This record gives sequence, C-alpha cells and structure tokens, in this order.
Amino acid sequence: MDITGRNVLILGGSGLVGLAIARELARFAPRSIAISGLTQPEAENAVADLRRDPRFEGIEIEPEWGDIFLPDTLKEQRRAAVLADPEARASLIDDLYGELSDEVLQRSTLGAMILRRRPDIIIDSVNTATAFAYQNVFKSADQLRERAARQQLTLEDVECHLATLYLPQLIRHVQIALEAMRRANTDFYVKIGTAGTGGMGLNIPFTHSEERPSRMLLAKSSVAGAHTLLLYLMARTPGAPAVKEIKPTAAISWKRIAYGEVRRGGRSIECYDATEATSLDDAFALDPRDFSVPCGRTLSGVFVDAGENGLFSLGEFETLTSLGLMEFITPEEIAANVVSEIRGRPTGRDVVTALDGATSGPTYRAGVLREAALEQMAQLERSHGTESIAYEMLGPPRLSKLLFESAILGRLYADLAEVACLNPEETALRAEALIRGDEELRVRIVSIGLPILLSEGEQLLRGPDVKVAPEPGQSPRDARLADNGWVDLRPSNWQKWRERAASMLHEVNGLPGPEQGSQQDVVPGSRGRVIRPGRMAAWVFRSEDRGERIKR
Repeated sequence: MDITGRNVLILGGSGLVGLAIARELARFAPRSIAISGLTQPEAENAVADLRRDPRFEGIEIEPEWGDIFLPDTLKEQRRAAVLADPEARASLIDDLYGELSDEVLQRSTLGAMILRRRPDIIIDSVNTATAFAYQNVFKSADQLRERAARQQLTLEDVECHLATLYLPQLIRHVQIALEAMRRANTDFYVKIGTAGTGGMGLNIPFTHSEERPSRMLLAKSSVAGAHTLLLYLMARTPGAPAVKEIKPTAAISWKRIAYGEVRRGGRSIECYDATEATSLDDAFALDPRDFSVPCGRTLSGVFVDAGENGLFSLGEFETLTSLGLMEFITPEEIAANVVSEIRGRPTGRDVVTALDGATSGPTYRAGVLREAALEQMAQLERSHGTESIAYEMLGPPRLSKLLFESAILGRLYADLAEVACLNPEETALRAEALIRGDEELRVRIVSIGLPILLSEGEQLLRGPDVKVAPEPGQSPRDARLADNGWVDLRPSNWQKWRERAASMLHEVNGLPGPEQGSQQDVVPGSRGRVIRPGRMAAWVFRSEDRGERIKR
C-alpha cells in the first residue's frame, strides 16, 4: 500500500514504539498522522516532539487522547474513578455486555476516534493485553467471595467484578474496532501485539510478583493469544481492512538514558531511612510509619527509560537483556517491520499471515466426499419417504427458518425460475394451506422451537419452546423476531424470496460458466436451478448476511 498522501492514526502513538513508527512513516510522506495517547499531556508532548523533527515538514500531526477502552465521555477519567461512580459504572457495564449497537459504537472512545478521523491506516501499539490483565480479576474474585461470605455483597461489588473480566472487554474492543474501520473505510490495520512474557516460557523469572510466573502475567499472555486469534478472524472478514500483527518476543528498549528522578507509574518514590531494628513479631503488626524516617527527598539515579515498561537501573537492564534471558529488540526494528508490511513487503514477522499459512483448511478430498455424503443422505430420505430439513442443532434459528421456508417453496414450485416469478399474496395463501394440511411439516417446525407466523401477520403457531422470543418490553411485531427465527408466511417475506431467486438465477445464467474457464464458483450440473434448501440458505448467509468465509 502506498503511504504517501494517506491519513494515519497511531493508537498508543505517544509511547516508545508508536513514536518510532511515526518517525519511520515520515520517510514516505503521509498526509497526516494522528498521535493517540492515554492523557492529553502525553499526546501533546509527543506531537510537539515530532513537530520539531525536520522529517515531519509538510505532514499534519495532531494529538488524540483518552482511554480507548472507556466511553468517550469518560475517556479522561481514571478507570478506578469510573468504577467508583454508580452511573458511570453502569454505563460502562451496559456498553460492555449489551449488543453492539450504533449508540454503543459512537459512545466508545475508540469508535468515536476512528469515525472522526477516518484514517486510511491504523497502527495499534497500545499494550491491550496488559491493560486488561492487570485489572487483576484474581484479586477481584477474592474480594467478591469475601463479601459474599459476610453476606455484604452489593450491586457495586458485582459490577466492579464484571468490569475486570478479560474476554468481554477484549471481544467488545475488537467488535468496535472492526465496525468503526468498516464505516471509516480504513484500508490497513496493524497491531503491535505481545507474547506476554517477552518471548520467555513459563519459567520466566521476571514476574512482577512473588509467584513464578504470576497469574496476572499468564493472564496477559492468554489475552494476547486470544487477541491474535480474533485478529486472525478479522482478517478473514469481508469488508474488513487488511489485518496484520507484529508480535515482538523480547524486551523493547530504549527511549533515553539519563540521570534524574526515578518515577514509578508517573509518581516520585519518596526516600526513607531505617536505623532502628525491630523484632519480627512487631515488624508487620505495627504501623509501618514507626520503622522509618522520611529523608525529605525522592529517589534519583542513572536509568534507561524503557517507555511503558518503566525505568531500569544499569544492573536491571543488564540482567534483563543478558543472552539467554529476555534479551531485547529496538523500537526502530519493530517500526521498520510495520512499515514494510504496510507497503506490501512481507517481513515474515506477521503472525496473522503465519497462522493463516499454518492452519489446516478445506481439502480436495473433503470436497469430493461431500458429494458422496449428500447423495447418501438424499437416498436415505427417498427410501424413508421423509425430508428432515432442520433440527436446530447447527443454528442460528435463522438458518432453520431459511431452510424450512426454502422447503416450502420446493413444495409449491418446480424450480428457481418459478420462484423468481411468484405472486407474493398467492404464495402466502398457498403456504398457509400447506402448513395447515401437512401435519408432519408443521410438527417438524414447531417441535424444534420455530413458531410459524401465519399469512395475515397477526397469528402464529408455536410449540412449548421458542428459540427467538420477544425480550421484555419488545413487541412481538418487531420485524427482527420473524427475520431471526420464525417461519414467516406473510406476502412480504415471499416477495423477498422472489428477489433472492432472481439473484440466484442471475448468478447461474448471467455469469461465465465452466465452458468459459474457472472464472466463477459453479454449482455442479442442474443443482444451481433446482430448489435445494441448503444451497439457498447458504446463498443468503453469503450474500445478505456477509457471512462469506474469506474476504475476496
């Protein structure tokens, strides 16, 4: 992809890797680069730093800021403050666990940023796995159980725990990113991921706790792996941008080397002195302020600034990067890989492509044997005088609905050509007469949980179980119910099937056939013109529901 003249958004752009990527991009003259940081000062300071660099002359550089995992109205608040506010907390939980709607997308900081910027290229260098895993679901679970044991459990306790669960947050994050990029017509998305352990195994000695390895560190690796697989699925989604992930497996360093104040998490480390010894019995039982004296200064020294990973002393950096331990990679090397992938020059470092090449997909043998399986099942149906149609085990209920409606059309019409010319009102009456007169067909539909909406649209037939039922407060006339899982005998639905049949016939008759080479996917023999419920449902899933397996 040509970077020149393009609009770029770098999520986490104020960090160590994000800045290195921005500098690498400058060589190819994008039209604009938006630098996103967690806070306004971080983003604005990063932009000011880049504007002083002569390489960015003529490139528009603008700051964006806020927590991309929070609603846009709360983006500048600390997560702890959001969870302490009942109204804000409820809003966060609703957006996290509810369906992904237009409102949820636009309320999201990430969604709003992408829709506002409409970037051609997004480079995501936010350490997503760390952001989720270090919310510490283990500590939250302990607190929740303790409160429950004392019978003091409150709604706040439950909501705060729900807000720490990793997978709902990760899933919603990926959903928002994909839908926003679709609407913004983003062409390219690159994620800078993590292995969670800097490329080391479960024996990693650098664990941030007394456990080896810590549960939170393993949670970080687990979230990172789940994120990679979701990106793998995103890459296969029609309408999605090109998707890549660069996953460094070493410590990333460094930003600068200096002497000065040592800060942890943005805060100074106060210096204390301890000259009076205390017994072991008292050391952890009394007020800790009794054992030390403030020095009136903060900790300072020589350090290497590893960006988001913090400040390391000479000894710490030497240990971390020693041969055979975590070792390290520079942000500039990561940036070079990112930009090469964007420009269409494979580096061999994209894990999404690696997964795609390493997984076992469909085979020629399976395709041949599919024909044998279909023919054997058809022969058994003929010999037993039955048509099974659907059992509602594959799902969703919409699939069973489509299969039964196609089967009804197969009882009423000879082929797709007749369906493409049907009269909707007449078909509605004939279909209802068929349902009322064919006990076996009716029983098969209602027994698996599909109601039958009769032709006038005011009455239905149903069994004890209904797979798609109205939610509290939802009208039973809501069109989504019939569309998602009711066999719909109304004229408006048969009009829709008439249009589908016409489109199917166009594909069979109007596009190049096998005599003109292998240009199109071709249904064998006359199968493309006959009414086959499985093929018709597959066509709807591919063409209407954007459910095609791999984007083209």
